[in-house]
Amino acid sequence: MKLFFKRWIAIFVACTFALTISPAAVLAARLEQTPIEKITVAEQMVFGMEQTGSLVERTNKLEKELFGLPGREALMAKVERIYNYVRETNPSEPSLVYKMSALEWSLTQYVSKGAVKNRLEALEKTVAGTVGNGSIDSRITRLMTITFSGAKLQASLVNLPKDTLIKIKTVTPLDSKKNKTGDPVEFAVAEDVYTAGVLVIAKGAVGRGKLAKVDQAQNFGRDAKMEISFDTVEALDVTQVTTILGEKAKKETESMALAAGAGVAGMILLGPIGVVGAAFVHGKNITIPEGTMLYIQTQNDVELVGMVAK
Repeated sequence: MKLFFKRWIAIFVACTFALTISPAAVLAARLEQTPIEKITVAEQMVFGMEQTGSLVERTNKLEKELFGLPGREALMAKVERIYNYVRETNPSEPSLVYKMSALEWSLTQYVSKGAVKNRLEALEKTVAGTVGNGSIDSRITRLMTITFSGAKLQASLVNLPKDTLIKIKTVTPLDSKKNKTGDPVEFAVAEDVYTAGVLVIAKGAVGRGKLAKVDQAQNFGRDAKMEISFDTVEALDVTQVTTILGEKAKKETESMALAAGAGVAGMILLGPIGVVGAAFVHGKNITIPEGTMLYIQTQNDVELVGMVAK
């Protein structure tokens, strides 16, 4: 009887404690990244894929690749330093990814996708004809000395307004015979985006969406239909900017098509649908080739760290 009573009290206390935790605290706990998650994000950005081994081994490998020499901090402090160095940007301390994109744009007028390590090697070959030696940090600094006065970027926090137009081109070729609902769609920014004279989204930046719906052509004259959502575009500071195909973007795309004297890959643009804009294409069978140009627009105002381009 005593054991039963103790168990009942324990359950009651646990339930009471759970009820006292605020929803905000629960949400904050869910949003907080663990050290292993932070290292995984850094690995994907630097190497292009998650590495194997223990947290200690993976942290040491990243630290050696990035800085050359091990730091004296405890493990958790090292993880935080690496994560912030690779990904977190503010006007006074641009991240590694931001610096990489700024260097690419300054030297080639576009940004490429993929792992920082591969992008850095490609840029070094373009500039010097060979891959550099030393840590990633020292090699980035070397390129910045060549490119920027005093090896420093001029970065600024600015607001990118809602409904800002972004010209894009499709990267993923689409075919209503082959594709299905849910398939990912990749596109790239076709022209630089500025706000207040500051570059915030560079030509070549990656955009991602999906096929919201695909209906294949049927007998009795039923045409195929394809609904494409254009969801996000990556800013220079790696913020994922939410985008839609709204009325402003649709009209700009139609104007571009009329100026070219043709339709845009046979597309009839409708939308937006719900909270995400979409493109509808009608025909016996739908094919949208790689390189199809159109416009999308930002869904909301967003603060971004951009580069003061001279």
